[in-house]
Amino acid sequence: MKKLFVILALCLMPYALSAARYNAVLVADMDTGRVLYSEKANDLNYPASLTKIMTLYLVFDALEHGRLNLDDQLIVSQSAANANPIKLGLAAGSKIKVEDAIKAIAVVSANDVARVLAENLKGGREGNFASLMTEVASQIGLSRTNFENASGLPDDDHMSSARDIALLSMAIYQHFPQYQKYFGIRSWTYNGRTYNNGNRLLASYPGCNGMKTGFTNKSRYSLVSTASRGGKNVMAVVLGAENKDVRADVSRRMLDRGFTELGVGSAAPTNTVPVPAVSSSSTPVAATGGGRAGVQFGAFGSKNAADGQARNAKNITGANATTEQFNGLWRVRAYGLSESAAQTACSKFKSAGHDCFIFR
Repeated sequence: MKKLFVILALCLMPYALSAARYNAVLVADMDTGRVLYSEKANDLNYPASLTKIMTLYLVFDALEHGRLNLDDQLIVSQSAANANPIKLGLAAGSKIKVEDAIKAIAVVSANDVARVLAENLKGGREGNFASLMTEVASQIGLSRTNFENASGLPDDDHMSSARDIALLSMAIYQHFPQYQKYFGIRSWTYNGRTYNNGNRLLASYPGCNGMKTGFTNKSRYSLVSTASRGGKNVMAVVLGAENKDVRADVSRRMLDRGFTELGVGSAAPTNTVPVPAVSSSSTPVAATGGGRAGVQFGAFGSKNAADGQARNAKNITGANATTEQFNGLWRVRAYGLSESAAQTACSKFKSAGHDCFIFR
């Protein structure tokens, strides 16, 4: 199991906002692990569905090591079918593809699917999977976390902290960047029904690209949100907000504070995240650069693999991608593109059967 390369060094700041409106907050620079602001970040809280970040961490680890494939079919047990209250409504004996299961967790926060993943990955018993979750949590530096299930359904012994949730979220970002995209899906259609992501910031906060909501009666409303702006990547954790509006508002303020601390100006408010138009021009995207956007064409364990992907990016899109070392990996990125050029490059790369994402 991978170790977390960047450790969050907590510097607890004065308690400035209204404590009655939430339990704890933390905002951090995702590229360095530096905590930019925090309140009560070590206090124990019920994580609710933020638990599913760990569930997906173990799924991503299984994918990377070949224990799972995205097209594998997972069997739904009677126990999983009986899960409640938020679920896809899978029938016992049916099957769901691994990639659909990931999307069901990231978008719908489906409790039946969390149990399906747990049972299929750990000998048919969710309790065994929960023990593995806690063990791996300790390995990556989570010191105040105990998991009793894969979904975050209420259990008095199922606890974590804002610091630990931040570490876990950063571990996903650092160890499995190729799967980060699932947390930014705004809507997903399965079996004829369309589900919308409960993370309001995906549609209302410029640069927001994930990550996960949570709620139970005991935990109240929680959110991990990630955003990129001006080449900086920031994460905010809000636990125990009194309602959805407070959860969203405090998360926005925490992200704004994070970007301000990093010297990045605020973006103009907007109700929706603009989607750049895809150009039909055959001009190489490198020739249309000069902007503040970029494309990541993947992250790899060796420089040779990354260099090969950079050549693929050049051949397919015309973008002059470079390889750079980042937290034990080699990532392939093209910088200085306009919004439309970045969108065009990523679209071409995906059409050729490769993965990529746009950053700003």
